[in-house]
Amino acid sequence: MRIALVCPYAWDDAGGVQVHVRALGERLRARGHEVVGFAPARGRPADPWVRRIGRPVGITYNASSAPIDPRPWSAIEMRRSLERFGPDVVHVHEPFAPSTGLWAILTARAPVVATFHSGASRSRAFDLAAPLIRRLARRLAARVAVSEAAERFAGSRLGGVFERIPNGVDVGAWSTASPRRDLVDGPAILFCGRLDPRKGFRVAVDAFARLAAERPDLRLVVAGDGPERVALDGLPVDVRTRVTTLGRMPNEELPPVHAACAVYAGCAVGGESFGVVLVEAMAAGLPVVASDIPGYREVVRADVDGLLVAPGDPGALATGLGRVLDDAELAGRLEAAGRERALTFDWSTVVDRLEDVYERATAGPTATMGP
Repeated sequence: MRIALVCPYAWDDAGGVQVHVRALGERLRARGHEVVGFAPARGRPADPWVRRIGRPVGITYNASSAPIDPRPWSAIEMRRSLERFGPDVVHVHEPFAPSTGLWAILTARAPVVATFHSGASRSRAFDLAAPLIRRLARRLAARVAVSEAAERFAGSRLGGVFERIPNGVDVGAWSTASPRRDLVDGPAILFCGRLDPRKGFRVAVDAFARLAAERPDLRLVVAGDGPERVALDGLPVDVRTRVTTLGRMPNEELPPVHAACAVYAGCAVGGESFGVVLVEAMAAGLPVVASDIPGYREVVRADVDGLLVAPGDPGALATGLGRVLDDAELAGRLEAAGRERALTFDWSTVVDRLEDVYERATAGPTATMGP
């Protein structure tokens, strides 16, 4: 099958949707499909099967920065690119973000499958555009939501039937990684993600400071970057020296980092549709302490696969992390349960389900698409 994968976000930026689309493309290619990806990018994509459509600009959305290309003339490039490739099916991600996915919906002549990732609690722009978006949604041959939170956000505005298929994770790559011995020489808390307000980095820093005061060997490892990095400046000097900052890292370089740490702090304060970072941590054998928010609750079952604590509360996060660090039996139980839970999100299962969606989309009546 000839499959076009369309990502609205900058291909060369870190982000969960980019990681998902890249991994999906590689697995579809390994199964013999002819796949071309389309996304805005700052430079030439390193992946040979990906084509650049436009250049991204940062747009504030859902308490974060979305690197999209909202310039409508990119739709012309998108149409020409799809015509050259001639896909059997077009799979767009975050289809109504004003970027590459929207241009694909407007110009594609093949059936369009749309995956909704956003778990935003509200969006004024989406609500204002809802009447137009509902009309465009008629062009979709299938609607996929990565979680109940994503389905609730999109479904309440668009209506229609959604199939719930979670994000995928290469569980084997995370579960077999050898730890980076150069990172830490004692127990370490791991924070991984963009350092912006929605991800709760300040909460993690505050929680670490509380724990570090009584645990002189405790470390904090930070994989990610962003404006909230300044939160580290408020730490006492002796505590700041126990923080290792790695900056942005390619996803494939993260498993050894996870393997070197003792516990994962997933402290986003809201707006998460799923929680790939939690699945990756569990696959790596890290006990997880995460915010009790929609999206995360669909990955971590409280006190079974991990601990859930009040979002935005550094004291609650510190208490949860401290329990794991101080109780080897609890840590071992959460590690075993987390590894088992992660297997349910393995790519082998996710790709099977998406292939079935593609088959049904191409077998059914095709909506009128394109000019």
